[in-house]
Amino acid sequence: MDPDSVKTTLSNLAFGNVMAAAARDYQKEVLSQQKAQASSSINQEVDLDELMDDPELERLHADRIAALKKEAEKRQALKKQGHGEYREVTEADFLGEVTGSEKVICHFYHREFYRCKIMDKHLKSLAPRHMDTKIIKLDAENAPFFVAKLGVKTLPCVILFRQGIAVDRLIGFQDMGGKDDFATRTLEALLIKKGIVSEKKKDEDDEDGGYPESRRNAVRSSVDPNSDSD
Repeated sequence: MDPDSVKTTLSNLAFGNVMAAAARDYQKEVLSQQKAQASSSINQEVDLDELMDDPELERLHADRIAALKKEAEKRQALKKQGHGEYREVTEADFLGEVTGSEKVICHFYHREFYRCKIMDKHLKSLAPRHMDTKIIKLDAENAPFFVAKLGVKTLPCVILFRQGIAVDRLIGFQDMGGKDDFATRTLEALLIKKGIVSEKKKDEDDEDGGYPESRRNAVRSSVDPNSDSD
């Protein structure tokens, strides 16, 4: 036999053995990876089962449910006290209204004053946003006793009550820059600063679109602002 032919045959056999060995090794590697993946999947299922049975997780979940229930009950109780909506009260009801809640905002107004109508629109927008504070209004013309008792001289006059005691007031629009076109958020920021309403959480804050008044021009007075007095 030709020596060169023998060498070629042996070389081919050796190469074939190497390839066969490589193929076997590759197959083993694939099987090993499949087993590892199957084992990982089983471990994950076990971990999820353990997580579902975790007493700490169950406790946190129960605490969250309890907190939500408590908050719902609180809101319901506040609604029964007249919170969450901008309401008109009478002179006969006024004392009970301002002493029946911890924080109360009362707008003394006159039906014919346009600046009072502007204040109405802003307070109506704020009432459902600040459930912790009762927001009401009282016709000054029909409440002479409390107008005199509280020294109301200029309208609109917004008086802030804490536990039935008048602690501060907004007279006209002087705290809002003296202009009729102030934004609801401007009034809200002032009330937050005075501590009569609570600051909203960041994720609860509304942009301009959150206030109806911000999507249209504010009602403008057709009379001299200085004439809005009783």
